[in-house]
Amino acid sequence: MAKRKSKGGSSVSTGGWEIIFTGFILIMLCFFIMLCSFSKVEKVKMKKFVKSFVDSVDILKGGFGFQSGGGASDAMSESMGLEEGLGPIVRQLVEIRDEFGLQKELEYTISTEGLVLHISDSALFDRGAEEISPKAFPFLDVIANVISKSTHKVRIEGHTDNLPIHTATSPSNWDLSTTRAVNVLRYLLSTGKCLPNRLSAAGFGEFQPIFPNDTPEHRAKNRRVEFVFVPDE
Repeated sequence: MAKRKSKGGSSVSTGGWEIIFTGFILIMLCFFIMLCSFSKVEKVKMKKFVKSFVDSVDILKGGFGFQSGGGASDAMSESMGLEEGLGPIVRQLVEIRDEFGLQKELEYTISTEGLVLHISDSALFDRGAEEISPKAFPFLDVIANVISKSTHKVRIEGHTDNLPIHTATSPSNWDLSTTRAVNVLRYLLSTGKCLPNRLSAAGFGEFQPIFPNDTPEHRAKNRRVEFVFVPDE
């Protein structure tokens, strides 16, 4: 730590801020050297490196944000999924989404379990219905083809909003979500493309919402069927 003499002859510390500042400059220099060395690496991998660097040195509070769901870039989700062999599936799902014009009804995320395909219930069912709408058959045929080419196990999950339902066949949201998931599973099997030992179905009712059930728009987001592509151990 540098010192200087005061008028009275005593030594006074200058604070040593130069050392801290020099250390910061060296860290930033290393950071930009790494950026240059990765100049030919894909943009997505670069973002992952930047996030890791920022988190480790903790310069910017809040880090480097990533969005999920429909807001996430296709390239980002694909790159993350490539580590688990999900990249080809993601590319096919993007093509299917665009082919059927389901930009608002179909979203996907990469979770700790694997790839999760979120499909709005309106793309598969009439309001409150258990049986699959005939208009959804071509779409499910294509999904069955994707599953048949994958080595992943697929769990089909039914979800509802929190509005109560009570019909002769669905006395609760538990029943509705479970029946819908099973009906989708049965249809996939009926195509003859999917192996039964790689499919499973579950219903979660209203108890795993992705949005608060406080507006019609949020409730519509919560009414969904999810395909979870789980990597084969």
